[in-house]
Amino acid sequence: MRHIAIIGSGPAGYYTAEAALKQWGDGVRIDMIDRLPVPYGLIRTGVAPDHQSIKAVARRYEGVALSEQVRFLGNVTVGQDVRMGELTRLYDAVVLATGAPHDRPLAIPGEGLGNVFGSAQFVGWYNGHPQFAALDPDLSGGTAVVIGMGNVALDVARILAKSRAEFAGSDIVAHALDALGQSRIRRIVVIGRRGPHQIMMTPKELGELSHLERAAPRVDPADLPEPGEDALLEPGLRKSVTHLRGFAAIPESHYADLPIEIEFDFFAAPKALIGNGKVEEIELERTVVEGGRAVGTGETWRLPASLVVACIGYQTSPIPEVPFDERAGRFANDEGRILPGLYCVGWARRGPSGTIGTNRPDGFSVIERIVEDLAPGPSGRAGGAGFDELARARGLHITGFDDWQKIDQAETTRARADAPREKFVDINDMLAATREN
Repeated sequence: MRHIAIIGSGPAGYYTAEAALKQWGDGVRIDMIDRLPVPYGLIRTGVAPDHQSIKAVARRYEGVALSEQVRFLGNVTVGQDVRMGELTRLYDAVVLATGAPHDRPLAIPGEGLGNVFGSAQFVGWYNGHPQFAALDPDLSGGTAVVIGMGNVALDVARILAKSRAEFAGSDIVAHALDALGQSRIRRIVVIGRRGPHQIMMTPKELGELSHLERAAPRVDPADLPEPGEDALLEPGLRKSVTHLRGFAAIPESHYADLPIEIEFDFFAAPKALIGNGKVEEIELERTVVEGGRAVGTGETWRLPASLVVACIGYQTSPIPEVPFDERAGRFANDEGRILPGLYCVGWARRGPSGTIGTNRPDGFSVIERIVEDLAPGPSGRAGGAGFDELARARGLHITGFDDWQKIDQAETTRARADAPREKFVDINDMLAATREN
């Protein structure tokens, strides 16, 4: 029997568990350990609440979770409730699938001012992550600045621009829905250091901006390269740039009928945030792209900014006893190998890149490496039985997948009429739901 522990129950974790089941079948026991009492990680708290079709991938993971060989062990923090060295002694292999839950710093003056957030914080706020539910951003100002040219920046801009009716069918949490309903933001500026040919935004997400009830995107035609240059782009990026060209062609009269504008500001590098306790302006420097890199020209200007959300990437959380690459913001590893018996997968291995589906081949490849490294024959490791003994001795309150099903049922029951669920945003409320049902 092989005993595998997977730390993290998001896409990377479940794809790794799926690969382990395919490799060993009945000859494996898998414990999936998560610091939250609920599974699915990024699917639950990272994917935009109005992208329910993407969240539906959780149904695939449920098939893995319900396997007799797989256990979900929630409400357990590795490095605090249990040590990594304890896990590596109990299991044949430990796989870190913890993702990259922390924001990369902007590293500019004024970053610590009030109403400046990273996207992990802000997205966590409107998605009901317990760590960020109390964030309470001030939406009473007129201009929000979103820094970044990826899909997360688009998510933030879209959520800020939507009307109450447009959230029908989403699982945005009530506190965010109420705050957005009172928002006075009328200008959303999306800042990018480079130009339209360097964006990381996908066509589908850009296209959504064309269908907002009370907002429209604005692109300066002067920021766009000559149309003939688009032919050299890969097809997906070419479609995205085509959307930008469409935005640039929107007649000025169209904006007069809408209360909100989403303005793209290319070739603009953030240099400083300015304000008295709370952000009021952002200082930007005009750039040019040379060899694919943004180079400052020395020309600076300021924009009003009552709210700033930086969507510039994420980094993994260090865990005691695990080598960490501070520069890359992920675990130090060689193709997924960290130390004997210890591996990483997904964003914890490669950094925050790729889509949800990218994690599937990643999960299968790390299992291949584990197979290569394991000695033949049974190892005699205690596995889950040893973990249970450790948990009992420490009085840990562990949630299983059946507890998640009770939480799921409670969230569904308490949902608004136009929503699939109303998430619990407090861990104690989650735990109470497991007892009440």
